[in-house]
Amino acid sequence: MKVSVDGQRCQGHTLCSMIAPDSFELDDVDGHASPVTEVVPADQEDRVAEAAHSCPEQAIVLE
Repeated sequence: MKVSVDGQRCQGHTLCSMIAPDSFELDDVDGHASPVTEVVPADQEDRVAEAAHSCPEQAIVLE
């Protein structure tokens, strides 16, 4: 699974980081998220999928 964050849609709610802290990092200035790595480790796929479904802006894209 691959993950990316649409920077235009992300509003910095930080839910992704709370749900999958090992997979998302937050910008220090505005709290916008970015993936730690594009390829999600197998043991983190469930949490990343949950984060994507929980994102209020639907900014997390899974492939």
